Amino acid sequence: MERLRAEGIDPYPPVSLPDRTLIRDVLAAHDPAELEAGEHPELRYHIAGRLISRRGHGRTAFLDIRDLSGSIQAVARADLLGEEAYERILGLDVGDIVGIVGSVYVTQRGQLALAIRECTLLTKALRPPPDKYHGLEDTGTRYRYRELDLIANEDTRELFITRARIIAAIRQWLAERNFVEVETPVLQSLAGGAGSRPFTTHHNALNRDLYLRISVELFLNRLIVGGLENVYDMAKVFRNEGISPKHSPEFTIIEFMFAYADYNDVATATEEMFRDVAQRALGRTVVRRGGEEIDLAKPWRRITMREAILQTTGVDFIESDRERLAEVLEREPDPDESWADVVLDIYTKLVEPTINQPTHVFDFPLEPFPITKRHSGHPELAEHFDAVIGGIELVSGDTELNDPVDQWQRFRGAAQATPHRRRGCAPPQRRGVRARDRVRLLAHCRRRHGRRPAGDDPHRT
Repeated sequence: MERLRAEGIDPYPPVSLPDRTLIRDVLAAHDPAELEAGEHPELRYHIAGRLISRRGHGRTAFLDIRDLSGSIQAVARADLLGEEAYERILGLDVGDIVGIVGSVYVTQRGQLALAIRECTLLTKALRPPPDKYHGLEDTGTRYRYRELDLIANEDTRELFITRARIIAAIRQWLAERNFVEVETPVLQSLAGGAGSRPFTTHHNALNRDLYLRISVELFLNRLIVGGLENVYDMAKVFRNEGISPKHSPEFTIIEFMFAYADYNDVATATEEMFRDVAQRALGRTVVRRGGEEIDLAKPWRRITMREAILQTTGVDFIESDRERLAEVLEREPDPDESWADVVLDIYTKLVEPTINQPTHVFDFPLEPFPITKRHSGHPELAEHFDAVIGGIELVSGDTELNDPVDQWQRFRGAAQATPHRRRGCAPPQRRGVRARDRVRLLAHCRRRHGRRPAGDDPHRT
């Protein structure tokens, strides 16, 4: 870098490239099979990107330049550029970011390239990037240094771009159905809407502890009560719990509510969203997971949890007590476990991992879902479903409870639970306030509305 400065070259010059063309557009504009070999001076472009490799043959050097849209070969010839400019190009390091003005050039192998007329150093790289061909393979390094992962691995770059397309497609899908997007508070005085342990922080100006949100649901409830019939939030939530391939302490959640609907309607909307978003973002509805093709456009299988557990284990959990269900797991029931806990344990360990094709599983035990409407035929069950693909729950949905008396009775029961069963709840002195706030909202609510919280990816990030 000091050598460059001594030669009067700024290694980090101000940059403005209004006439820049993406490499993808250069490649798309010309079919090398329709052009003669050699340079075409009338077809000139200005590109910019990172130098990812360089090789030389006598008085000619070949540079591979990459931007986000693609890669192209640039050909530097000493007789065309002059000795000084050519030597300056040879002095570039892999990883440098350069701007190139060049003409379309068709190589002897019929490959489209650019013949360099001008080459400007835009940013000097002080360290070499990961190897072009072997990439960055260490998982820990990839996750800690995402910039290196993006430089080295095309799959990672494509993953970032695809995720952005999916998010944009989801917003478009919801907008077309008259959903209103809102932003709910990140810092909350009560950690409500889910049974998870929150992160705690301190507000210096107010001299009080606050919680990072674990859910956006309670605020969406307020909006439904206020008259916003179709509403959603796409936001980060934070849960201070374990880490696994299925759970991250922070992840993006998409939660929508719409009035005059139940959990069957929410399940149908989920299918339509997955199908339409996949088509818009990927250009197809068929994906692969576990070596199996999954068609998101086909009608999804619908099954009750009762049927799913019966098919897998031969046990009808509705007709079985806690001890009999624990035998299915080949263990004794924990003293703090309820009947519902054991049922969910059977489902998550023995049933859910076996579901690869898109499936809605309906009618879960009521206890873990205190703000979900009771099942009309089985009061011990909730009108709740999970949408499962590839052995992972991607979506869950409910018919929201709008009976304030039933809600208050459930909160009172939860307040009397053992400390073990209250893990993740708000502090004891605040629990009653949260319950009263929820019941106050329900007392003003005269609608039934479905809701669907959903994680961005199997890793809920």
